[in-house]
Amino acid sequence: MARGNKARDKRAPVRPGTEVIDPSLKDESQLGVALLHALRNAGVSVLYQDNELRTVWARNMAAPWMTGADGDTVLTPAQMERIVDARRRAIATGRADRFEISTSGENDTRWFEIWVDPDYADDGTVRGVITTKVETTERKHREQSLRALLREVSHRSRNLLAIIQSIASQTGHYSANIQEFQRYFQGRLQSLASSQDLITFSNWRGALLRDLVVGQLDRHGERDLMRLRFEGANPYLTPNAALHIGLAVHELIVSSREGGALSRSPGVIQISSRLTATEDDKRTLHLTWSEPFPDAGAHFGGRNFSVLTLSRVVPTSLDGAAELLFDGGTLEYRLTIPHRNFEDEVRLAQE
Repeated sequence: MARGNKARDKRAPVRPGTEVIDPSLKDESQLGVALLHALRNAGVSVLYQDNELRTVWARNMAAPWMTGADGDTVLTPAQMERIVDARRRAIATGRADRFEISTSGENDTRWFEIWVDPDYADDGTVRGVITTKVETTERKHREQSLRALLREVSHRSRNLLAIIQSIASQTGHYSANIQEFQRYFQGRLQSLASSQDLITFSNWRGALLRDLVVGQLDRHGERDLMRLRFEGANPYLTPNAALHIGLAVHELIVSSREGGALSRSPGVIQISSRLTATEDDKRTLHLTWSEPFPDAGAHFGGRNFSVLTLSRVVPTSLDGAAELLFDGGTLEYRLTIPHRNFEDEVRLAQE
């Protein structure tokens, strides 16, 4: 123990923040090897230069840095001058510097964080400068992705709030009393929440048509779900299309439970999804909901929120068209959806 203290006494004063290593207790060569491996594994490049900016040693100075007179030969002249100026200031003033630069790579811009630190001699004078460079491209990409996601969340949140505000206003307009308003408004909010869950789980891509329909039916119980017969194409709906088609399906389900297929046994809901090509090689989705509904004329004959949603709100929001037909004891809802509202399809076997 005494020998260790004696070794420390012979050393120069240690600056704050410097790790003290007793040579009698540590193998400095092993420590150096470990630090070099750590630098390489972390992707850190280090360059040491004397007061004349002559390179004394360098580690991990491969491309994009390469080893040259200043160790920065792949950078633009302006970037090289900025780093060299920072080194000269560090030598002249003894103050460290830190900044960020970017350089064009093969496929994308690469970003790097630069630290320029003076190295002090035992007498406190600056005897050299250390330049440390760390690539931060991946972090930049994550930050950019996060900002884009936050902008998307903000945009979609505003859209969702606008839809909720419209639903609240129209539900209140067509409700006879507060109890009726609460019942229908709560159901429509739950419908939106169900569709929004699918959108969120897909990282804001949207939702498969069949998953959207099944999710709306499943909220009312397994018995209703067993009445569904879905056949045809299963396109991936955009978030806006998923929200509005989900609302249409919800209104149809509520009406079906009040007088259609879901109010009697046996009763089956047939959903047909068909894609057709247009003249400009775009596709159009034709969605048809069909079910036995003996009193559909009386149920949908008056002006109410369901009729407004199915006939105007949903098709207008999709830039499409809709028909609500009831004849011979059958209800049929036909929705035509332009291609901008969905992506490629997944074929389904008939169920």
